[in-house]
Amino acid sequence: MSKRETLEIRSSSDIVYVRQKVRTWAVEIGFSLVDQTKIVTAASELARNTVDYGKGGTVTLETLQSGSRKGLRLIFEDKGPGIPDIELAMTDGYTSSNGLGLGLSGTKRLMHEFDIILE
Repeated sequence: MSKRETLEIRSSSDIVYVRQKVRTWAVEIGFSLVDQTKIVTAASELARNTVDYGKGGTVTLETLQSGSRKGLRLIFEDKGPGIPDIELAMTDGYTSSNGLGLGLSGTKRLMHEFDIILE
């Protein structure tokens, strides 16, 4: 049976809560320690972007199952102005602030599937 929950992301304390919740769900469905670390790292980066660039928003966690395979889908939605050049933003080293420029591209590398939808 699939499980789904939506969490608000408005502050640094919400980012910590998202990390904890994602780790708990990953453990519950049997992710390896490496996969737990990957998905928690990705969730942390995207939650931070939601606060810093997206004017806050939400993350929806959803368990997935196909046969014996289990997964976890994270859907981040924010209230920001969007990303003017998504191709540029996905390039290693690109940053719109003082960061290392590895956020979105690094997050994509950590995940089996990764999509950005701009509306």
